[in-house]
Amino acid sequence: MKTAIYPGSFDPVTMGHLNIIRRAASIFDRLIVCVMVNSEKHPMFTAQERVDLVRRSAKDLANVTVESSSALLADFARSRGSCVIVKGLRAMSDFEKEFQMAQINNKLYPDLDTMFLTADNRYMYLSSSVVKEMGRYEADLSDFVPDEIMQDVLDRIHLINTKQEG
Repeated sequence: MKTAIYPGSFDPVTMGHLNIIRRAASIFDRLIVCVMVNSEKHPMFTAQERVDLVRRSAKDLANVTVESSSALLADFARSRGSCVIVKGLRAMSDFEKEFQMAQINNKLYPDLDTMFLTADNRYMYLSSSVVKEMGRYEADLSDFVPDEIMQDVLDRIHLINTKQEG
């Protein structure tokens, strides 16, 4: 059974993430979406909340599980018996960073390969940061965030806006 890991911060999960999840799930027997803790980011949702948001967004995909980890990605993959990391690419700038990370992960775990999936052209520009910024200005997010989690995202953005105003 081929198991792949799709890591990210998913703060929040977007339609672009969900597109990569669906495509990777159709390629591998099992896909583990791993909500990673990134010390450089200040997430809007806790790790457990992000796990829940991804689970709800991908609930129709029977071979997808969602976990969180603060471990090195290579160590997480080894512990789950995976030899493939799936990374979504939007632009050339993504490739440079992700290529470097793929080389580091392979050095740490030589059996680990990285597979790059290019973003669907509908989502080439989309990121969680863009979603949060548009939400702060009360833009319509219906094309960018899965319906299953839309209210959670809107409520959290509203809470953050209220705190910043107060």
